[in-house]
Amino acid sequence: MTFMLYQIHEWQRSFMGPLSHFAQASARMLGEPGSVFAQWPGSQRLAAGYELLYRLGKAYEKPEFGIHQIDKQGQTVAIVERVAMALPFCQLKRFKRFSDDPATIEQMKNEPVVLVVAPLSGHHATLLRDTVRTLLRDHKVYITDWVDARMVPVEAGPFHLDDYVDYIQRFIRHLGAERLHVVSVCQPTVPVLAAVSLMAARGETTPRTLTMMGGPIDPRRSPTSVNNLATTQPLDWFRHTVIDTVPANYPGRGRQVYPGFLQHAGFVAMNPGRHLSSHWDFYLNLLRGDEDDAEAHRKFYDEYNAVLDMPAEYYLDTIRIVFQQFLLPRGLWDVAGERVNPAAIKDSALLTVEGELDDISGPGQTEAAHDLCSGIPAERRRNQVVEGAGHYGIFSGRRWRESVYPQVRDFIKAYDQTA
Repeated sequence: MTFMLYQIHEWQRSFMGPLSHFAQASARMLGEPGSVFAQWPGSQRLAAGYELLYRLGKAYEKPEFGIHQIDKQGQTVAIVERVAMALPFCQLKRFKRFSDDPATIEQMKNEPVVLVVAPLSGHHATLLRDTVRTLLRDHKVYITDWVDARMVPVEAGPFHLDDYVDYIQRFIRHLGAERLHVVSVCQPTVPVLAAVSLMAARGETTPRTLTMMGGPIDPRRSPTSVNNLATTQPLDWFRHTVIDTVPANYPGRGRQVYPGFLQHAGFVAMNPGRHLSSHWDFYLNLLRGDEDDAEAHRKFYDEYNAVLDMPAEYYLDTIRIVFQQFLLPRGLWDVAGERVNPAAIKDSALLTVEGELDDISGPGQTEAAHDLCSGIPAERRRNQVVEGAGHYGIFSGRRWRESVYPQVRDFIKAYDQTA
């Protein structure tokens, strides 16, 4: 176990808090057009420096999804976020659509139901905001909103990868598999495939379609730096190096976790030059008064810097089962005593999506699901490789909206019971 690393991090946050608030106040005082201090020589440069300092030192809390309305064929549709099911480590959230146009209401009633399974891998489910907003044009959308482990009391018990699989099955049954389409992004492709495989083997109804995007189904294919780290260190190294105890100032005090701040440090360490350049560009944009680019920077890092703690049991299970022993592609994974056999899936259609330049889940890792799901007829399986797209580009941004989403939408429609 790391030696008081979490507590040291909390002390650092306590120290940086007042400094960050001072920097924020100074930036506003020197940067507001109506402020007398903004007329001082060099005030704009000082204001830019203070805002950069504020953003480097502030605490980033979980962002809101912030999806309040969408445009649907010229009609404004209101969106209300609701909790459809609450479990200790996850909330199943629904984005309920409302309209006062009768034709739009009638159309929305018959649209497919989609469950978006968000990653439990450091960032919050709000990272898929663009995914959800786009899907809402043509679907009823639910998402798994994972709870920060530091906010879950120890009395709730541990959370293993097996529990993740169980959660997915419970959500599928709650929504009704006979009318459901599941979209999993990155890490959850593995537990989603396991959950549906087990349901199929028991004779349960499985979702109409499975869309798997950029996930480590078989990390032995095109291994990335993420895969290499997991394979070059023994499991005990992770247990003793990156696992720590939640401090007393959180509801989950005493719980063993992989702290989000360590995960964030790993994200930054993968490409430090890019982040340094981004912050410098932000400073220059503030000096030039380029508010659009500055605001884009703020929005990106408000999301990127907001991280959550993962339960230690779940994290170590994932390292061992997915990235070290490759139990899923080897056909050796048992969940709660049941063998995971993707070949048992016969009634669901399968779409895999990969980014040509994905440096998190390399090309071929997600496509491996087709070899495992041999029970699904070939004509009900498709693979899409998005040219020029990295990991985030397949589920967020222009490439997602213009290249990936039309394929996902049409695939879901083709196999929906109302089509």
